[in-house]
Amino acid sequence: MPKVRQDAWSHEDDLLLAETVLRHIREGSTQLKAFDEVGDVLNRTSAACGFRWNAEIRQKYEQAVDLAKKQRKEKKRKEAAFQQPAVISSSAPKEEAAPVYKKKNERVEEKPSAPIDLPQVITFLENLQAASSSQPNLDERVQELEEENHELKAVNQKLQSQLQSLKEDYQAFISLMDRARKMTMFDDQEFKSHPLFGMEPNHLEHLAK
Repeated sequence: MPKVRQDAWSHEDDLLLAETVLRHIREGSTQLKAFDEVGDVLNRTSAACGFRWNAEIRQKYEQAVDLAKKQRKEKKRKEAAFQQPAVISSSAPKEEAAPVYKKKNERVEEKPSAPIDLPQVITFLENLQAASSSQPNLDERVQELEEENHELKAVNQKLQSQLQSLKEDYQAFISLMDRARKMTMFDDQEFKSHPLFGMEPNHLEHLAK
């Protein structure tokens, strides 16, 4: 339900509002949060609590408000002093070894480097030579590819020539078959156009197909 309470403020209500505001000031909170808290308890709006504080109650508690602000500052100062050592210790740089300075004309001793192992060097060179010799020569590989390309071109040309010859033979075969078909049709027509005669015992009979 919305807060619509409009009755007068009692002495207990004013006291509750003052104590709550002073407590929030001491704790470093805001007066708006104090007004919200009192409004929830008294079923009043936060704006009504703020108006009551500024118009009627604040002037009665000026000294208490100043004391609460001082207590807030003191509290923050103590908290900062308590946290400062931890911050310093965490942010302090790690202790480094003090640099060693040499005097003028003083020779600094250097650690001798490890001696070169000749067998290891020989082994390394042999492995390197074996690895390099195992790889095919680039020029030789290029020459091989060019020869393969030339051979493939020759084979392709030969196949193209054979294909053309097959096409010509096929066309000749088709022409020959067409001529044979036409000659067969011509012979049939000529044979049908000539009459056939047969001899009977007593007369000549004309036969036609």
